[in-house]
Amino acid sequence: MTKSASPLCLLALLALAAPAAAEHDLTLCAAINKNYVIGSKLVTPNGLFRRAADGTFAHFGLNFPGILNFSSDPRDPRVFYMATLNGCVLTTDGGQTWRIGTSWDMTEPKDVCVDPNAPDHVYLALPDGIAVSPDRGATWPRRETGLPDRGKYTQTIEVDRTQAGRVLAGCESGIYLTEDGAQTWRRVLPARATVDDIQQSPHDPKLWLAVTQSDGAFRSPDGGRTWEKIAGVPADQALYNLAFDATNPRRLAIASWVYGVLVSEDGGLTWVARHAGAPGAQHVFKLGIDPDNGRLYASLHQDCINVSDDFGRTWRKAGLEGSTVYNFVFVPKAAK
Repeated sequence: MTKSASPLCLLALLALAAPAAAEHDLTLCAAINKNYVIGSKLVTPNGLFRRAADGTFAHFGLNFPGILNFSSDPRDPRVFYMATLNGCVLTTDGGQTWRIGTSWDMTEPKDVCVDPNAPDHVYLALPDGIAVSPDRGATWPRRETGLPDRGKYTQTIEVDRTQAGRVLAGCESGIYLTEDGAQTWRRVLPARATVDDIQQSPHDPKLWLAVTQSDGAFRSPDGGRTWEKIAGVPADQALYNLAFDATNPRRLAIASWVYGVLVSEDGGLTWVARHAGAPGAQHVFKLGIDPDNGRLYASLHQDCINVSDDFGRTWRKAGLEGSTVYNFVFVPKAAK
């Protein structure tokens, strides 16, 4: 006769079988803008969408189609900053109220990033340079010493999580690095085309990757000081963004309008296109990888979100029909 398991043993087994609770919240910067004409009345939700427990996305905050990215204060979940067509818009109460922090001559920022080690400091990528707020968005002085007079269009900006005031900026003339809070910049990678995205590895903080508009992809093994081109990644057409898989250091992904979803499962040594089965095929606008489970998200332009649980081998629809997602932002729950 077999002995019955004790209630405590059963509870332990159930705990092991249950999926781990998500450690990150996913917020989309998106617009449901298929067939929308600028200037007409908005009849669809646009702006920020938060992922619910059932995987659906619910709109919150402003209904505005030009929110390109946002970055939150790690000390306070109610404080975050958005890069929008109207400037940097911020909230201090979780989106109940909003204000434009930047002035009339500082509009259409492409990216915004809070310094996690000095969160009063917020960096803003502008079409004509870089601004930094040292006081939680109250003021926005320009910080452009070392940037060229021509070629300082800035598409992306990313703070090194290991050192306050250490920032990399992707401009139309290359990648620029500051190690003194944007008091001075120096070019560390000349590029023939705009740098569209820069990301720091969640596994190795010295490893950075970058993708460009028509100059291919690059990697830096030394914290962004020197860069080398990544072989095997197409270089003729635009690469929109890239993502590391926090659950697997060998997995990387790149989004492209022409090449679709490009993935690597050997740390970037080889790359393969994996968008078969996703409607819209190659017209991938942005992608993201869930740091909790490695799920791959792809936004198909004005179509829908697609997700893959096997790193691009198969896909399924995941909502927001008719949308364009400008960014997938995963925020740690403890720091939201």
